[in-house]
Amino acid sequence: MPCPALKVSHVLLVIVILITIVFYSSLNGRHFTLEPRRYANLRRHDPSLLTNRTLPVTVADKALPAGGPVPPGVEREKCNVFQIVMQGCGLNVLTNALDRVQQQEKNQTQLQQAQQMQKDQQHDQSEQETAPEQVNNIQRIPNPAAVQGSSSSSSSSLPPAPQPTVTEVEGEKVIKTRDLYHSGHLPDQACVTNLCPQNGTDVTLLIFVTSAPTHREQRLAIRQSWGHYGSRRDISIGFIVGQTDDVRTEDQLAAESYMYSDLIRGNFIDSYRNLTLKTISLLEWAKLHCPNASFLLKTDDDMFINVPKLLQFMEAHGNQRRTIFGRLAKKWKPIRNKKSKYYVSPEQYYPPVFPPFTTGPAYLLTADIISEMFEKSLSQTYLKLEDVYTTGIVAQLLNIHRINVKEFLNRRIAFNQCNIKKAISIHMVKNNEQLDLWKKQVDTSVSCT
Repeated sequence: MPCPALKVSHVLLVIVILITIVFYSSLNGRHFTLEPRRYANLRRHDPSLLTNRTLPVTVADKALPAGGPVPPGVEREKCNVFQIVMQGCGLNVLTNALDRVQQQEKNQTQLQQAQQMQKDQQHDQSEQETAPEQVNNIQRIPNPAAVQGSSSSSSSSLPPAPQPTVTEVEGEKVIKTRDLYHSGHLPDQACVTNLCPQNGTDVTLLIFVTSAPTHREQRLAIRQSWGHYGSRRDISIGFIVGQTDDVRTEDQLAAESYMYSDLIRGNFIDSYRNLTLKTISLLEWAKLHCPNASFLLKTDDDMFINVPKLLQFMEAHGNQRRTIFGRLAKKWKPIRNKKSKYYVSPEQYYPPVFPPFTTGPAYLLTADIISEMFEKSLSQTYLKLEDVYTTGIVAQLLNIHRINVKEFLNRRIAFNQCNIKKAISIHMVKNNEQLDLWKKQVDTSVSCT
C-alpha cells in the first residue's frame, strides 16, 4: 500500500520543516528595519553607502560590533515563530520604510514653511525700518529707462521726480501737491492726433476714462459699447493710465496703445493714493493738447455713460461758464478714523466739513476752467480723495460753480430700458454688462416718458 507510506512521509516532512523554522528562528530569526534617509543626506555623510547607488536593506549580524550599539539608521528587531507565521514579522520592512519616508517629507515641508514665514517676517521688518521718508507710497517715479513707452516711443526721457519735503502727522503725509506731481506724459503723437487733432478745434466733448494698468478688459468693454461714440468727429474718448514697475504690464500697455491709440500715460505710479495725481494729469493733457474742446467729462472704467443723453444736456447748457456738473455732495465731513480708507488728518484738512463737491465716478467740466484748475491744484496740500480735492477744495478756491444734475446717478440701478435711457451715468457696471446696457440705450422700439 504506497499511499499510506506517502502520507506518513509528508507528515514527517512537515514536522522537520517546522522544527527547522523553530530552530533558526531562535538563532537567526531577527531582521533590521531601515531608518529612511534621503539620498542627498547619505551622499553628504556616508558616500560609501552609495557605491552601487542603492540603499542597503539589511545588515548582517557579523557587521555589528559584539555587544555594541546598533549603527545609525538600523533598528534591530527579533521575531519568534508565531510572529513569523501569523503576523508576518520581517515582511513589513518596506511598509515601515515608506511610512517613515512620508513622515520625514511631511516634517521637512513643515520645517521649510516655518523657515519661509520667518524669512518673510524678517523681510517685512527690514522694509519697515528702511522705508523712505518720501511719500508713504503716495507716489513713486520709476527709472525712466525701465519704463516702456507707447507706440511712438520705446522709452521715456522724463527727468527724475523732485524730492519733496514731507511732514508726517498721525500716519499721513502733509505735503504740497506740487512736490508730488511730476509733469508730463509718455510721448505718443499717434494718441494726440487721434484724440485731439488741431488742438481739439472740432471736439465738443472730450471724455477721459481713468483706468488701472491691468484693467484691459474694462477698457475693451467700453470700446465695444458706448465707446463707439468716440468715432464721431466731435467726440473723443481716451483712457488715462499711470505707470507700473511690472515689465510685462508695461509691454501689454504699449501693445494696446499701438492698436487703439487712445491710452494716455501719466508720469506717476498708478495706485489708489495717486488718484488725485491721475486727475491732475488728465487736466494737464487737456490743457496742452486739447484746449479748444468745449466740455471735459471725467469718468471711471466701471461706468456706463449715456452719450446721447449727455449731448442733449450739453446742448441745453452750452452757454454755461466756469461750472462743474455732476452728483453734488454737500456737508460731508472728513473721516478722522485712522483705520479708514478715507482718513483725512486735521493737518491735511482742518475744517470740520468739506466744501460741496461732485462725486468722482463722473462729472462734467466746462473747458474754460481746465487750465486754472490744473495750476491751482498744484499749490494745495495733497489729498488722496480726488473728487473732494479737485471739485471741492480747488473749485471752491477758484469760485467755480458746482451744479447738481439728477441724471448723474453715479450709482448702480436696475437695468431696465427706461432707467438707462433717462440716466447720464451709471456706476458699478461689470464688463459683460456694458454691451447689454448700450443695446438697451440705443433701442428705439421702447418709448419712455
